[in-house]
Amino acid sequence: MTEAANTEKRSGPLSGVRVLDLSRVLAGPFCSMILADLGAEVIKIEEIGGGDQTRTIPPFVNGESHYFLAINRNKKSVALDARTADGRDILLKLVTNCDVVIENFRPGVMDRLGLGYARLKALKPDIIVCSISGFGAKGSMRDKPSFDLVTQALSGVMSINGYPDGTPTKLGLPLGDLGGGLWAAIGVLAALNERHASGRGANIDLSLLEGLMGLLGYLAEIFLVTGENPGRMGNSHHSIVPYGLMPVKDGHIVLALHVGSFWRNFCRAIGREDLISNPRYRTVKDRHHNRTELERLIGEIMMTRTGAEWQEILDAADVPHGPVNNIGQALNQPIIQERGFLRETEHPTAGKIKVLGSPLRFRGLFEELRVDPPPLLGEHTREVLGNMAGLDDAAITRLITAGVTPTPEQAVTKIRAEEIKPSVADGAMALEINPDDVLDTLLGRDEAEDAGLIATGGPADSPRVSTKN
Repeated sequence: MTEAANTEKRSGPLSGVRVLDLSRVLAGPFCSMILADLGAEVIKIEEIGGGDQTRTIPPFVNGESHYFLAINRNKKSVALDARTADGRDILLKLVTNCDVVIENFRPGVMDRLGLGYARLKALKPDIIVCSISGFGAKGSMRDKPSFDLVTQALSGVMSINGYPDGTPTKLGLPLGDLGGGLWAAIGVLAALNERHASGRGANIDLSLLEGLMGLLGYLAEIFLVTGENPGRMGNSHHSIVPYGLMPVKDGHIVLALHVGSFWRNFCRAIGREDLISNPRYRTVKDRHHNRTELERLIGEIMMTRTGAEWQEILDAADVPHGPVNNIGQALNQPIIQERGFLRETEHPTAGKIKVLGSPLRFRGLFEELRVDPPPLLGEHTREVLGNMAGLDDAAITRLITAGVTPTPEQAVTKIRAEEIKPSVADGAMALEINPDDVLDTLLGRDEAEDAGLIATGGPADSPRVSTKN
């Protein structure tokens, strides 16, 4: 642990752990936010011109992107030009005062920047480096670009999402990136425990493709034991019936009758106790075999009442069910308010904002984990360079004059409209971000080309953007 363990009030179970976050956009920042929620001090390194690319994505609140606000609470921002020798020296000094480094450059880029694991380990033998990429550090696809949508397609996830007679469909959540962030956080926590036991650091290699495939679980096992691909089931379950979306008089609800006791409770609640002993529906296998007729029968019964009426009946019978909420309804449902999952924080420019809190509760230890506002670009540069890099005011002023780091006034997020082109597809706004313009994090364009982040040769070439999910 760093000195922070002894000098800071413990704000969570990871108090005293310092994380240097070189990642951007989603998977890496989601990982570092999880660690920050748990009390780690996270130092987010951003490029001085515009910072993390998510700062440019609308909609905005007083100039602050909703996307950046959602993924970067509880962090400190340092704006730094790592193209310079001074900038890279600062990064190396920061590493010596951190426990963990998180990055999601394309494999090999950190080595070419002089920041590879061997160099960092030589500086700090017990350092933990978590590298997140589309396909991992080894293998024939290590140099290929990837985004969440590509991960979903290659993982098989899209093939099982949607209706049987429809096309493969992407998930509503960017689960390739979010799942990767969760795996990365798990890896970091495991490495910290190993270091506590052995004193050794770790080099964590995370493939986002494997991360999403690691969530396939029983769906992958269906193929492995039968040789048959599980297909698209719409809102139904591959093996369990009834389990899915059901029509009611005024809309839809979901039923999740996963085990026999809930099936029996449901039959009694709907006044059809005879179904319990019916040989066609007695066991899970029976109900699966007779899926079509059973779902039709249940659907006809459910259509006789409204959702509210069924909620009262099914609640009394202890049957797992629920309405289909939109996002606003989900955020405003009583249980979310009761548990305080929505948190409020005061942002310097966005004002008072609400953000999601951590779903983790440590009863008797940390009843309420901290929620500091997402940082302004470069907001903590002087603090971090002074306290962690050991620079005095004169040295920091020299760096400002040289353009290595800006003053807080200079480090203003600028929305570059030419990088974002809103388009309308199926009535919803989609964002088309020029992939060649995501190079501004840490590197300038020339350095990014040299490092292999993009291909040279003009727009006719396929862009080689580092996996930045």
